[in-house]
This record gives sequence, C-alpha cells and structure tokens, in this order.
Amino acid sequence: MTSQVIFKIDTKIKEKAMKRAKAEGVPFASFLKMATEKYAEGELGVGLVMEILPQKMKLLERESRLLDKGKGRHFTSLKDAQAFIDNI
Repeated sequence: MTSQVIFKIDTKIKEKAMKRAKAEGVPFASFLKMATEKYAEGELGVGLVMEILPQKMKLLERESRLLDKGKGRHFTSLKDAQAFIDNI
C-alpha cells in the first residue's frame, strides 16, 4: 500500500533539486522516496551545517575553554546561544 505526500516548498529550491536529480540520472520522485525510506530506517539524519569563519572559531574555542573552567557565558536557550554566535 502506498500513500501520497503533499508539502509546500520554495519554487527555486524545488527547481534546483529537480535539476540536480536529473543531472544524477534519478527522477526527483524516486529521490524523495529513497530519502524518506533511509530517514525512516535511521540511515539518514537531519543535521545543521554552519560555516564558521576562523575568527569566530577562535572566539568559540575561547568560550569553550572558559566554560571548562566554570567561567564564560551561560545561555538560557538555544536562541540566546545562536544570537551570540551570529553577533561575534
């Protein structure tokens, strides 16, 4: 038995994804099915990829060392921590 999944996505993102799937010789619908199966089986996860500039990385490493010593900033939420990283 199969069921249909309908969701909204930005047109530009859909076009880029379809173009990439076509270039790799895979129908876009097949890619979505494969990705969904792998996610359901635990073989595909959702992660966050963030580019961190070298100067930001140095500051984050410094903050990490301070936290190891019981000092440094303490955030009350992930939103506060993200704001700190965005503003370095």
